[in-house]
Amino acid sequence: MSKTISDWAENECRIACKQENPNFDFDSDEFDYGCSCYKSALKAYRSLMEDGHSGMSFSFTKNILVRLMNGQPLTPITDEDFFTVERGTEDWPADSDEWLEEQGLKSDLQCPRMFSLFRKEHLDGTITYHDTNRCYFIDIDNPSYTYHTSTKFLDEMFPITMPYMPEVRPYKIYTQEILTDKKNGDFDTRAILYVISPDGERIDLNIFEGEIDGKWMKITKEEYIERFKRRIDESPKQEIVKL
Repeated sequence: MSKTISDWAENECRIACKQENPNFDFDSDEFDYGCSCYKSALKAYRSLMEDGHSGMSFSFTKNILVRLMNGQPLTPITDEDFFTVERGTEDWPADSDEWLEEQGLKSDLQCPRMFSLFRKEHLDGTITYHDTNRCYFIDIDNPSYTYHTSTKFLDEMFPITMPYMPEVRPYKIYTQEILTDKKNGDFDTRAILYVISPDGERIDLNIFEGEIDGKWMKITKEEYIERFKRRIDESPKQEIVKL
């Protein structure tokens, strides 16, 4: 292990911890959520260095570790992977026939190798796949606010096929959200503006949705603009985006 590199990494972690919590003793066993994460990262870094990794092998090992930490497989998922465990057991319950029928499905299987990946067989025999970690939403008026929700439109635009090797970077979907009725919670109208693909390409979407009688439905651009004008103005600086 290179002492110089190790010392550099430790110094960076100490500086970051000092900024995170000036009262934290880096050399103690006390727990601080942020600072303890830096210490864990330093421990992992030192372990890689002690194994003699450098250059290409370090980068290769890092990429493997990142995929494992993200819950992503190291080799492509195949359709057969969905059938490697027995359904109907305590460890892997099966959906009831009644529930499946209500959803218009013959089966709805979670992948044992990748828990965020699901395989749905519809009544007409069509097979579709959905990865719940494939993307996340960003509120364009509040970029620090991100969340996960239904992405049927993304699955239709970029359907998952087998074999499947998920990208390390997710799709980033930018939205503008407004509230027209306080009883509907945080927002009841949304413009899905564009998506940034894992390779950095911007794809304009301009999909508009609104809550109507408790259900989310597609609405027109004109209706979105009308809703925006009568929104509950929680943010005075909020302006309608160019549509």
